[in-house]
Amino acid sequence: MIDVLAAEDAPRAIDTHAHQPTKEFLEDAGGQMMRDAATKFGAEMDPGTYDEMVADYHEAGIGRAILLGWDAETNTGNPPVPNDYVAAVRDEYPDFFVGFGSVDPLKDDCVQEAIRCVEDLGLSGFKFQQIAQGFDPSAPEHQHLWNTIEDLGVPVVFHGGNSTLGAGSPGGRGLKIKYGDPMLVDDVAAEHPDLDILLAHPAFPWEKEQLAICQQKGNVYMDLSGWMPKYIDDQVLHYARTILQDKVMFGTDYPMIEPGPWLDQFADLGFDESVQRKLLWENAEAFLGL
Repeated sequence: MIDVLAAEDAPRAIDTHAHQPTKEFLEDAGGQMMRDAATKFGAEMDPGTYDEMVADYHEAGIGRAILLGWDAETNTGNPPVPNDYVAAVRDEYPDFFVGFGSVDPLKDDCVQEAIRCVEDLGLSGFKFQQIAQGFDPSAPEHQHLWNTIEDLGVPVVFHGGNSTLGAGSPGGRGLKIKYGDPMLVDDVAAEHPDLDILLAHPAFPWEKEQLAICQQKGNVYMDLSGWMPKYIDDQVLHYARTILQDKVMFGTDYPMIEPGPWLDQFADLGFDESVQRKLLWENAEAFLGL
């Protein structure tokens, strides 16, 4: 495990990208497209508990995690992970989870639900998975939603790059990977400069576009979730070490990737201690206002 974590009085690392380990996400919201991904990549998707999850994180030296909501009901037909459920889990583990809601941009009540998430449920931001949700974030019909979230003053996570959902199935379950192109999010960032945006994952096959956006847009950041460190593109790691060291954050994509093995591989990359601190918690603390 990384020395800078062990040197702290309490674990400070923050996972910016974690999902529910329970059936609400893995079976209900994920449905067949999640089973496709598990089959393709040989992953075990057996539901677990939050007590087990928190214990795994603490053992790995991680103090907090963003727990992401999920609503892709219109495009997939699968039920959402309800925002009330995300808020309830956060309330049960208030010192560990930071709750992010999700709204389906194709639903008529998406703006009202976004307001409810922040003003009534006290959620700290929003997660969008454009491939699963089947929408182009740069399209004019979504401007009211981005205006509203910008006014609410909370950050958003957008999916970046390809998705393993539906992998190997005929037609990929109808999911269109073009919606994972980070250039579509660049439009949102340019038109909403007060909206802080986190691009999730090294955005394969658009890593260079993602790096360019993070370099040019002061309100856009990225995380390293969804990939084990040894598979992350060398240019992404170079930028994380150098000119983007204040814009890159640690993330796993739990339960698909577990924190302990991720951190063990990250330790082998030889990042300077000061950069490790930024990537593992300091950048996330600033992004979340912790």
